Amino acid sequence: MKRFPPLHRRTWLAAALAAATLPGLAQAQTYPAKPVTFVVPFAAGSATDQLARALGQSFTEQTGQSVVVDNRAGASGMIAAQYVAKAAADGYMVLITTNTTHAANEHLYRKLSYDPVKDFAPITGLGKGGQVLVVNASAPYKNVGELLAAAKKNPGKMSFGSGSSSSRVAGEMLKQMAQVDILHVPYKSNPLAITDLLGGQIDMMITDTSTGVPQIKAGKLRALGYSTQKRSTQLPDVPTLDEAGVKGYDMGYWFAAYAPAGTPAPVVAKLNEVLGKATKSAAAKGFFDGSGSEPWTTTPEELARFQAGETRKWGQVIKAAGIEAE
Repeated sequence: MKRFPPLHRRTWLAAALAAATLPGLAQAQTYPAKPVTFVVPFAAGSATDQLARALGQSFTEQTGQSVVVDNRAGASGMIAAQYVAKAAADGYMVLITTNTTHAANEHLYRKLSYDPVKDFAPITGLGKGGQVLVVNASAPYKNVGELLAAAKKNPGKMSFGSGSSSSRVAGEMLKQMAQVDILHVPYKSNPLAITDLLGGQIDMMITDTSTGVPQIKAGKLRALGYSTQKRSTQLPDVPTLDEAGVKGYDMGYWFAAYAPAGTPAPVVAKLNEVLGKATKSAAAKGFFDGSGSEPWTTTPEELARFQAGETRKWGQVIKAAGIEAE
């Protein structure tokens, strides 16, 4: 093997590095040169779908390229995640997703059809939101302390419903942190659980704001606490669960964007820039204001670290709750 003098070796290494990055840089300079597809793991009309369409509108305004929103719902987001994981790593297929596919699923399913870390290039966080602890408006509990006191007096006799993994894990986390025994009642969706809460079949639930707020404002449900450590803009008078006495409680949901693993770093950087600006657009503001969530952007590295921490947290709660993987 030919040996280079120290100076020549450095020059050779610099040239080799430049040669390796030139294709990605060239691609980034012309990206996007055709329509981009935003793949959504949930049905049309879902919160994730609404956000994807709002971001897509701004993406088109910024780049001049149209965005196709492809809803691939089913299997708790696994169908969409697998589809993007196997797509070409060129920046034209972007997964607009949530903590379901990238923090919870690996603890809820024995076998995933994708690897939430190895199969993806993180782009940016997009938004965060929380859930609200609600009881029937006719219930005697006026605050979180009264509800938990009743649960401690009647171990195993009170119940909470859930119709999503976020709702279920939020309830289990409350049980663990407050050290109360409350029976879990599963539902296929949060609206179905709300129906039974209104009918008196269950005592409480922690639900997404889009489902809970209309019933709260109609006077049918009473909001006792909010699940993140920052109060909801839609329910500013409702204390956080941390403020209400469950110290350290923090369980929200989040949206983020991912590309297939191997997408050139300059293309990821371009997507990060465009999507970051899109979260501040008028269309995105309409979504965030309407859903009670808020914009949240990151670098790719920050998203990777955040995802790792969220995965650990979800795993700890799910394991402690004894939830069996399917």
